[in-house]
Amino acid sequence: MKAACALAALAFVAFGSHAGQPGGAWRDRFDVNKADLLPTGTNAYITMQPGRILKLTSGRDTLTVTILPDIQEIDGVRTGILEEREMKNGRLVEVSRNFFATDRKTGDVYYFGEDVDNYKNGKVVNHESAWRAGVGGARFGLMMPAAPAVGQAFYQEIAPKVAMDRVEVVSTDATVRTPAGTFERCVHLRETTPLERGVSHKYYAPGIGIIKDDEFELAQRPGADALRTPRPEVLARVH
Repeated sequence: MKAACALAALAFVAFGSHAGQPGGAWRDRFDVNKADLLPTGTNAYITMQPGRILKLTSGRDTLTVTILPDIQEIDGVRTGILEEREMKNGRLVEVSRNFFATDRKTGDVYYFGEDVDNYKNGKVVNHESAWRAGVGGARFGLMMPAAPAVGQAFYQEIAPKVAMDRVEVVSTDATVRTPAGTFERCVHLRETTPLERGVSHKYYAPGIGIIKDDEFELAQRPGADALRTPRPEVLARVH
């Protein structure tokens, strides 16, 4: 995900809901039937439907989140792709393609890896933080439960020495003010990693998606077009 986040270690409780019960440490294994995982889904906080677009800003910097119409098979699962495109001072600094699959029975969204292009002066300089489940000991993590609960704690990324982001659900009833307006009943995730110091805070609004990612805030409330259900021909490409 967004490379600008610097993260740190933290100890809390394990996550519950469909994927586990509270108590212990961050959950890093998930009892999931891969046959139930789909590239599209309707999780209220990460809705994997092609064509959805969110634009976040921080001063002159922008972060554009787009659900692409493409699919990618990873670790035996057909995943949908959420693209993040980050600009700083008008220059492209990172493009990541994040691979998500939604459980058709529970609505939980699982994270199967990301391809990363990091840019400098308009050219790709490296692919730092890229990983894929099933490669080099990496395993899929839980990106977002369908019904988050305070105290849930789980790994989103499980790629040893590469990407080990983990989150704690701090609140499911946060009120967040952004340039796009005020959002209620938001999920607040506190994100850390054992690989680096620091803490990242992310907020998700139901029916919208991510509205605040550290310094980035939703710039304008997305219209029906940006949140539209994809056309039948697009869904046919995905399924």
